[in-house]
Amino acid sequence: MRLIIWDVDGTLVDSHAIIMDSMNAGIAAANLPPLPSAAISGIVGLSLPVAVATLLPEADEPARARVVETYRSHYFTARSGGESPLFQGARDLLDRLAAREDVLMAIATGKSRRGLDALLAAHGIAGLFVTTQTADDHPSKPAPGMVLACLAAAGVDAGEALMIGDTSFDIQMAGNAGVRALGVAWGHHTPEALRAAGAADVAPDMDALGRMIDAWLA
Repeated sequence: MRLIIWDVDGTLVDSHAIIMDSMNAGIAAANLPPLPSAAISGIVGLSLPVAVATLLPEADEPARARVVETYRSHYFTARSGGESPLFQGARDLLDRLAAREDVLMAIATGKSRRGLDALLAAHGIAGLFVTTQTADDHPSKPAPGMVLACLAAAGVDAGEALMIGDTSFDIQMAGNAGVRALGVAWGHHTPEALRAAGAADVAPDMDALGRMIDAWLA
């Protein structure tokens, strides 16, 4: 049996706009100067408090707490207008892999449990995954805890698992757990950053990702 572990934001769903808007709202609420989009993209994948601390190292703790609080409230309000869309081709690929008898799938995400459950329910894909691990229960990526929990829940060894993500934190998390990783080029970090973090390859589009997964399964 093989296990495919998915990141969510920037890998399966296009949440770039809502992440940017929510972080900018948090920074403004704390009366901090705005930051370029590239800086915000660079911390996507980390758990929210860790992301804010990394993004705003000079800010004091009350300011960081205000950013986190406002980010969460802004994100929640924005979600009421509809969840972030799946990337084109993602649902077809997930369904095709889920239909295989030799494949299990899991999620390892920096999202909260509430946010992830709402997203999966909205897209009707919760049943495709044998386990879902979130930032609520584990140290932030790139610590290996989420991947190790996926392996344990699925009963699969690290050598039979594959992590797929769009950030260097996803790739490093997989490496820290002894798991092979593929990067995707349509997310928040560059292909060069993903390869430098240890990605075995980087898919330029969803079709190419499907072919890479098929080659790994063969």
